[in-house]
Amino acid sequence: MRILLLIHAFNSLSQRAHVELRQAGHQVSVEFFTNDDLAREAVALWRPDLILCTYLKRAVPADIWRATPTLIVHPGPPGDRGPAALDWAILRGAREWGVTVLEAREEMDAGPIWAWRRFPMRAATKSSLYRNKVSDGAMAAIFEALEKIAAGARPVPLEEAEFATGCLNGPVRQSDRAIDWARDRVMDVLGKMHASDGVPGVADNIDGRRLLLHDGHPAPGLSGPPGALLAVSGPAVALACADGAVWIGHMRDPAAEVPVKLPARQVLGEVVHGLAEVAAEAAGAYPEIAWREEGDVGWLSFSFLNGAMSTGQCARLLTAFHRACTRPVKVIVLEGGPDFWSNGIHLNRIEAAASPAEESWANINAMDDLAEALIRCETHLTVAAMAGNAGAGGVFLARACDRVWLREGVILNPHYKDMGNLYGSEFWTYLLPRCCGAENARRIADARLPMGAAEARALGLADAVLPSERAAFTAEVVRRAGDLAHEAGALLAEKRARRAADEAEKPLAHYRAEELAQMRRNFFGFDPSYHVARYNFVRKVPKSRTPVTLARHRDKRRMQPERAVS
Repeated sequence: MRILLLIHAFNSLSQRAHVELRQAGHQVSVEFFTNDDLAREAVALWRPDLILCTYLKRAVPADIWRATPTLIVHPGPPGDRGPAALDWAILRGAREWGVTVLEAREEMDAGPIWAWRRFPMRAATKSSLYRNKVSDGAMAAIFEALEKIAAGARPVPLEEAEFATGCLNGPVRQSDRAIDWARDRVMDVLGKMHASDGVPGVADNIDGRRLLLHDGHPAPGLSGPPGALLAVSGPAVALACADGAVWIGHMRDPAAEVPVKLPARQVLGEVVHGLAEVAAEAAGAYPEIAWREEGDVGWLSFSFLNGAMSTGQCARLLTAFHRACTRPVKVIVLEGGPDFWSNGIHLNRIEAAASPAEESWANINAMDDLAEALIRCETHLTVAAMAGNAGAGGVFLARACDRVWLREGVILNPHYKDMGNLYGSEFWTYLLPRCCGAENARRIADARLPMGAAEARALGLADAVLPSERAAFTAEVVRRAGDLAHEAGALLAEKRARRAADEAEKPLAHYRAEELAQMRRNFFGFDPSYHVARYNFVRKVPKSRTPVTLARHRDKRRMQPERAVS
């Protein structure tokens, strides 16, 4: 089919739909739904068989959906309606939820049902549920709907749909999210924070400032007067509630000059001076970097909010990696976090710095230090076990490992150019030709599109694609890492010989110097494109147009059929 993705923004589900629909052989173009007339123009240019809306914030004009079948993905079960489906599900403690593919009608979310999936809820953030359970269910329902349409079937009227709730919910207000520190227990506080994750956060008054709280975690072992600041750990501060305390990892000050999410400790500044410090390795610390050992395999996890890695976080992870290299294991598995492996440099921290150019330079050098340590490691085999998505420098940091194993359904964005035409570093000019070959390296470097696991494996960015179900993925990583440990002697000898040969041909230092020379121009040169793009990105300035890399209907050079990846 010719499918037009009509979306508010290219979010995680929209990227996955774009990848998997193209992989299945469909011709896909994308239009950001900035206004009705541009949407009509996109339909006229692309002439789609079907319009798919995976992420909307406004109603599709009736003249569009009446002329072309238009499917809406709603992150709730049949009959649930409104703009805050997951927020309400978490706040109300739903044990089961769903995702529905329905047909556009005058009333929002009230059209006939093509397909839907249900899933058990878990204690997780709204964003995590969306990227995993909702995304998995949505893709299954989308493909079911496409099969039904191809077979000439008809959708089921909403009133006849199984499990229809018939519930219309309005937006969630801050009064619905508000934390009562004297009455709310740890799990109550976390539930409200989970429902508010990403956008908008939970509003609260701390030291006379109205702040938005994000990134909540239990703080076992801590207690005090409700609402009191108790301790710090890494970027986080602990606040007391009715039956204990919670870590608040990040905050946002809407009144700040740079009103973006930043480490809570940084936002509060002098207010937290003198508080007790809970060391990163202590029980009950804020969960950021952790190490564990199982036989001959060591596991290094690093869960950074949204996958962004600041200069300090890169340095702490490098220290943890060096420490891991002293341990009596043969394989080091770098797990990343549950939702993201890494998305490269920390744009929020850079934007809030006194000199964004200087902080960009420090951050990319810290990323390069970490990538170089992985490449030069000759004492252990290294594995990037990617259960979550990755982008920009995070993709190439993973490829610095000896093996890259992807969970099916993971989306990679192995490009920098959309961030003001950044050149990029993390030794990509060495790693891509070496692992992917010259032609694939050129294809990856020139592309600005998301990539699925199958394509990453075909191009050499990954070595294996493992099951999408979390438990099955973890079990397979454990099995494969154990097998690597048994062969470690021979594999390490091969690794040392290959590294020595590569170094003799062209030292790593030369690759790094060449890449950083380009990055220095991006950061300090006359062209402000990177700084403008970063400013717009961190402040979530809506795009005024759809990039032609996505909008094939607006790029005459790319109107020809695409080749599906097998």
